[in-house]
Amino acid sequence: MISPLAYVDPNARIGDNVEIMPFAYIEGDVAIGDNCVIMPHVSILNGTTIGNNNTIHQNTVICAKPQSFHYEEGEQPHVVIGDHNVIRENVLIAGSNKSVDATRIGSHNHLMNKVHICHDVQIGDYCVLGISASVAGACQIGDYAILSSSTIVQRKVRVGKFALLQSGTRVQKDVMPYAIFGGNPPAYRGVNTKVIEYFHPTVSDRVLRHLANAFRLITAGNFSLEDAVIKIHEQIEMSDEIKTLTDFINSASRGLIRYVEEEL
Repeated sequence: MISPLAYVDPNARIGDNVEIMPFAYIEGDVAIGDNCVIMPHVSILNGTTIGNNNTIHQNTVICAKPQSFHYEEGEQPHVVIGDHNVIRENVLIAGSNKSVDATRIGSHNHLMNKVHICHDVQIGDYCVLGISASVAGACQIGDYAILSSSTIVQRKVRVGKFALLQSGTRVQKDVMPYAIFGGNPPAYRGVNTKVIEYFHPTVSDRVLRHLANAFRLITAGNFSLEDAVIKIHEQIEMSDEIKTLTDFINSASRGLIRYVEEEL
């Protein structure tokens, strides 16, 4: 159902069973999949593609012009959003800097009030971004990551899968998967055991212990990251999780958060 008080460009492609509430604004180069709910005062701008079963709350703006000095007028920003996402009030999702690229949000994500997603960010599946979390341009957020309230992720940082950033944390370097980081400067605070077990209940205690031992070598050992990876391969049984962790380390180009608080 489309409210007569909403503006929907006749060229917009609207799926089946979509509810568009009063005062929503939808431009022409927009595609919205089936069973979506668009609440009042949402603005969905040219270049947006939205999948099925998404709920978008009041005052959200999708595919805003990038707030980037690298954006050139005439480029058409794009945003691509998957399925089963909840986007709460006052969220801003900027489009890509270039017409050939897109800011991408996967499926089953929850973006809370006042989240700001900058241009060309890539967000995986099953992520949670807390109230007022801010993600700068060209960042990559892995599957199942949690960015708690008021976290700030600076430009081009990668956040690994199952990583958890605690409230107010600001990161300038890559965030390793499977771990909890918090404070300023951000520090390692343990394996993200509860979230891993919730989404992957078959994961063994043995693998979780191996992850803890790997992080101990990375954060507490008095040697380089390269040597830490060598020691992980020598001392710890290989698993999908350990391989994901070491591959992430080996592909890091902006440095990694390795600091660990003394009491830990």
